[in-house]
Amino acid sequence: MKRIPQYLGLTALTLAFAGCSPSSDKPAPDSSSDTSVDTSAPAKTKGIIAYTPLTLSNPFFKVIGDHITAEAAKNGYDTLMVDPDMDVKKQSDQFDDFISSGVTAIILVPCDRLSIGPAVKSANAKGIPVFTVDAKCAAEGVEIAGHVGTDNFQGGELAGQVMIKALGENGGKVLILDFKKAHSCMLRVAGFKKIIDAHNAGRTTGKIEIVAELNGNGARTEGYQSTADALQAHDDLDAVFAINDPSALGAYTAIEEAKKQDQIKIIGFDGQLDGKQGIKDGKIFADPIQHPDKMGQQIVQNIMKYLAGEEFETDTLIPATLYDKAMADKDSELK
Repeated sequence: MKRIPQYLGLTALTLAFAGCSPSSDKPAPDSSSDTSVDTSAPAKTKGIIAYTPLTLSNPFFKVIGDHITAEAAKNGYDTLMVDPDMDVKKQSDQFDDFISSGVTAIILVPCDRLSIGPAVKSANAKGIPVFTVDAKCAAEGVEIAGHVGTDNFQGGELAGQVMIKALGENGGKVLILDFKKAHSCMLRVAGFKKIIDAHNAGRTTGKIEIVAELNGNGARTEGYQSTADALQAHDDLDAVFAINDPSALGAYTAIEEAKKQDQIKIIGFDGQLDGKQGIKDGKIFADPIQHPDKMGQQIVQNIMKYLAGEEFETDTLIPATLYDKAMADKDSELK
């Protein structure tokens, strides 16, 4: 769906961040004056693009941020990148700071897709456009100017397909490590289940049974603990689908402690460097991988079009691609 955004009238914001320009009626510097004096005007910025992700402790969001910063700089904007550390209250407070500072635009990865709603509405009321990247805001009554993310449902389908390959004709029992606060992660699980349900349809043998869905919180610590808990109840577990690499690697630690690393296959998601290394080392079977570099670049390009009043795709989804051990063995970035 395309949309032509309204011009926001950013002159005041531009002046606020650019500072005062030299008056045009001042005489030009005398070229015969002391050359040790730097008469060049300081570089001016068109404004500030604020970025508040889920957490910067996850390298995935830092990669997005680095590419936001680089793309914004190409277009004459500064970037303010802050870390809410998965705390929606802290993220809401950051919105207050953005609004009082008069930033040009806000890029959001919601810590909670519903609870962040009032903060987004506050920015809407001040005419500051809010864009989401990676995960959408699902709160009612908010205005999101545009979204760039992974096609998470399609990525979940890839995860289901590679899970079938990993388990083979015998099928098996699967644990899902989810993260229901993030809409993107819910889509991954939905895509995964669609493929598994289709695989099971009409079968009497070789079915894949989802025996538990536990919160991995998208982090190693919770991924480890939830997997350890699941192993207590399901000693015969065959596989884990984790919604990202940190929770997948946490799951591996629990599985290794239980000495079941040869029994249980892990499918992750993301394609972070440590996740890719885990695939090369045989800890993770495969990942549907995202492309955070493209996401960071695209969201800024969309903001530029929005500010210029140009057409742009308000919902851009970048397909996930499958990354397995054969690819990891050829990956020059890995050890």
